[in-house]
Amino acid sequence: MKNQFALDLTVARRKSGLTQADCAHLLGTSRSRVSQLESGKAVPSIRDICTLSLIYGRPFESLFGAVMERVTREIRDRLSNLPVAPKNWLGRFKRNNTLGRLAARLAADDHTGHGAA
Repeated sequence: MKNQFALDLTVARRKSGLTQADCAHLLGTSRSRVSQLESGKAVPSIRDICTLSLIYGRPFESLFGAVMERVTREIRDRLSNLPVAPKNWLGRFKRNNTLGRLAARLAADDHTGHGAA
């Protein structure tokens, strides 16, 4: 069964007019690997993701929106129950700033529609 990523990848390739063989050649892989990616049977590597973004002229988020939404939900859940840092830990200030910026990005994503639950 196809997941949203696999469907988006197939649509992007078809809209571009490329065959699976064309895409495989540009990715430096086999046509069967492209077929596996498009059927949801394989997970793309970071290199695949970057290459596919370049091939289709689309930003990462447009190809992997469903994955980004799932990851955003997971991070939001984990952030809400993060263990408390030790009181005298020297990195506490930086940690709190990092976590505050992360929470702000997640909240901004809620308002822009990226990563909405």
